[in-house]
Amino acid sequence: MVATEAIDGPREAVESLVQRGMAARRTRRPGEAMRHMKTAVALARAHDEPIALARALHGRANVERDRGRRDIALRLYREAVPLCRRGDDPFVLAHTVRHLGDVLRELGDLGEAELCYAEALALYRAHPSPPMLDVANAVRRMAILRETRDEREEARALWREARELYREAGIEGGVSESSAHLEGLR
Repeated sequence: MVATEAIDGPREAVESLVQRGMAARRTRRPGEAMRHMKTAVALARAHDEPIALARALHGRANVERDRGRRDIALRLYREAVPLCRRGDDPFVLAHTVRHLGDVLRELGDLGEAELCYAEALALYRAHPSPPMLDVANAVRRMAILRETRDEREEARALWREARELYREAGIEGGVSESSAHLEGLR
């Protein structure tokens, strides 16, 4: 059991659990990550905290996806998105919608995945100073989708944009990946 009594309230306790789960996930401790995320989901549900629940569901979906359980991840992301819409953070919504799009794309639903990516990109682009890496990642996802559909011109334009965004963000791996895709689309 995870102690939460030192935290101010249920929303803060859920966020603390999500952060611990993310840390465990980053250090490849999936069992611990899942325990934290499941506890966060249960706590948010028990205290009727919809925005905190959205964060916890997203976190648990990430862990399920890591485990190859896309069907469960899909269900969790689908539950999280409408909760995110009730909040006031367009980046949390964009990030969650983008991840929903990833699972849909992985499951072969390219039409719905495209709608998710388009929404995420619109949310990022509507903001005067969106997180550069998140925008680059969203453009990358759309480029992958276009390339999968053999929409070469659209894919090339998106890969060029992604490469520039990754360059601005200082992510050399993203620059290299984008360049490799552009080379393959010649």
